Amino acid sequence: MELTVDELASRAGVSVRTVRYYAGRGLLPPPRLRGRTGLYGPEHLARLELVRELQSLGLTLAAIERHLERIPDDATPEDLALQRALLSPWTPDRPEEMDRHQLDRRAGRHLDDETIKRLAALGVVEELPAGRVRVISPGLLRVSAELAELPLPLETLRASQEAVQRHTSALAEELQRNFQETVVRPYRERGRQPQERQMLIEVAARLKPLMIQSLVTSFQQAVDRAIRRSVPADDDRPAKGPATPDGGSRSASGGPAC
Repeated sequence: MELTVDELASRAGVSVRTVRYYAGRGLLPPPRLRGRTGLYGPEHLARLELVRELQSLGLTLAAIERHLERIPDDATPEDLALQRALLSPWTPDRPEEMDRHQLDRRAGRHLDDETIKRLAALGVVEELPAGRVRVISPGLLRVSAELAELPLPLETLRASQEAVQRHTSALAEELQRNFQETVVRPYRERGRQPQERQMLIEVAARLKPLMIQSLVTSFQQAVDRAIRRSVPADDDRPAKGPATPDGGSRSASGGPAC
């Protein structure tokens, strides 16, 4: 595959100016020259797609440059595809700016000024001039709007949100570290076999929805266990005396139980 800069930009879904800007920063290797025309191959397209994937994670171009420095210029498109599979966001979600009408439609309900202020306090939206808002995580807008409308103190919602973020961040880091040490590192040490590479790409794609469902189910079970622990056990309940003729019970002292 040999592509001109226009064809490469079209295939990658970016502008020609963006391709040239990335190339100028060293994010793409130089093209092969045919006369005065630069020709790009599948490795350029794969690297460009990897750059866009890293941007979707919120990385700056400087951070992307540092990451790409560790990838050889002669890395195959297949190796770059594996990089994308391992680094692609689990929930692609970028901030979006919209007006109040669009916000209501995305939230599936009318959001009054008080609810929007609570959402802003929770870090879900950012209020902008002219009645516009920036939704930080559109994927969380609906559930966050429902939470913000609950008759609970804002401090309760904020503390709950911080607890979820704190524990899920720690869990994500542990799972990522485990996957790198037990799967990715052995693959590299065995010489990056092509058949293993394809298997890893498929596993990475299937792992995401399975892990998310596992996390949701495990959290539900953990909440159930916490609720059961909050209920007094049978041994902790006050003893009841024998039943009275009218169906009540007597206390240990012989009088009717209250």
